[in-house]
Amino acid sequence: MALISRKKIPYLISTELREYLTKYQREVPLSIHYSDLHRYSNAISLYDPRGNDTLWLSVFYESSDTQDIFYALKTIYAHLKVDGDLSILNHLSVDRVDLCTYGNTRPFRVRIVNQINDNFDYFYIKHADASRVYGLELEDIFSPNQVSYLTSGNSLVEEHIVGIPGDVFMKTYLTDPNLNHIRLCKEFVKFNERCFVRLLGDMHSSNFIVDITPDFEEVYYRLRAIDFDQQSYEGKKSVYMPQYFRQNNPIIELGIKYMTSESVRQYQMEERSQIATRMRIEKSRANDILDVMENDQLSSPEYIAQLRHELARHYRHQAFLECRTMGQLVRKSLELVSSH
Repeated sequence: MALISRKKIPYLISTELREYLTKYQREVPLSIHYSDLHRYSNAISLYDPRGNDTLWLSVFYESSDTQDIFYALKTIYAHLKVDGDLSILNHLSVDRVDLCTYGNTRPFRVRIVNQINDNFDYFYIKHADASRVYGLELEDIFSPNQVSYLTSGNSLVEEHIVGIPGDVFMKTYLTDPNLNHIRLCKEFVKFNERCFVRLLGDMHSSNFIVDITPDFEEVYYRLRAIDFDQQSYEGKKSVYMPQYFRQNNPIIELGIKYMTSESVRQYQMEERSQIATRMRIEKSRANDILDVMENDQLSSPEYIAQLRHELARHYRHQAFLECRTMGQLVRKSLELVSSH
């Protein structure tokens, strides 16, 4: 079983990481930041359609400030979605600003509505933690998923990742007679491998979504991480393997029932091959972020020492023992994938 030892320590974005973000157009000067959104004057509890408390608050601002705040939020959305083209602002409106009252990051969630067709979208504004930034960037490079995010000073803006939360999926979809158990289990194996290779931790069922795509003959599944706070932080190897979280046991049990050890090994090899391919395609960008990451402080010496020994035993590869930072451990793990 994987256990998170204690509350994660946040890390500031270093000068070198900021230079990387600027080079790759992730750093954008914004007119409103995470701290500004805390100046709300009132708040009410937000309930879901069934009347359950979501543990989010809908916040309200003084009428004299609301127009400027909402305009600034629409501008952020334009930067996130259309490279800052402000012509889209005329038909956008801010429907709601919500504050999460649980967890470590306490993000704000902004609901944007297209007034032409009433379609809506969300994005999140959070305090910028370097671990999360590295997690987002590695996800964009080494996973099959593109991730849209921006930084601005001490603020981090993230797109909403659409899908069914893993815990909800397990409660409501696993008994569906049309569920393709083998395809779902295959995707969990590949997801597990992706997280372990790039050392993304804490992927229990509340921290990933299941994206369901119907095809003309079959239904496809993809598991996507939505929480990147535990990128390369903990010392326990098991924290980076979703298979060891008890919240994921319903899918693990399906895997035991429907998959053989040979098929699991095959899917692991497939995912490692795909990661190696992505690393070759994005070689310059991948090397740039790893150069910055391996010189950054992202965890304690105690956790780094523990993880390098556990990885050396796991891979039977003594080179991990020479690593002195979490970034070096990530690079060594990715180099192993590329060398096979």
